[in-house]
Amino acid sequence: MKGKTCCVTGHRDLPQNEINKIKAALEHEIDAAVTDGFTCFMSSFADGVDQYFAELVLERKQTNPALELIAVIPYRKRLDSLNKKTRTRELLEACADVVVIQGKYLPSVYSHRNRYMVEHSDRVIAVYDGRETGKDDPLHPPDEKGTAGNPGWRDRPAGSLETKNKIDTC
Repeated sequence: MKGKTCCVTGHRDLPQNEINKIKAALEHEIDAAVTDGFTCFMSSFADGVDQYFAELVLERKQTNPALELIAVIPYRKRLDSLNKKTRTRELLEACADVVVIQGKYLPSVYSHRNRYMVEHSDRVIAVYDGRETGKDDPLHPPDEKGTAGNPGWRDRPAGSLETKNKIDTC
């Protein structure tokens, strides 16, 4: 990966009446990242936010060829299932790289994927609505003792996007 890197995380099951607002907020954050010099973007291609993010980055790549999208897939069978769907296969084919974290599924695979994305990013765009998240959430990384830390983002309003540098409310 070259240049400043930005990744995304967010919920898969989005309320239908919020999708346009979330996409608009993602557009704003991606454009802000590009303005700030980010050229590399990573997505796990999970349903929902991650795939919307991938689509928006690739739309911008049409007018800014310096941008690149990296797919970070947790395990091989997930990649195979994404390739069975025409739309996600097209998105994956447009990626500069596809990183598969592990060959097979293990319970820790999502945690490893999230850690990879966060450790290789200078900025994280997070779509968070206040719901409890899983222990493998990239915004809730383990501390030095291996227990989940408290980054203080749980009190943000529904639909907020968070980056390491700023918070914008949708």
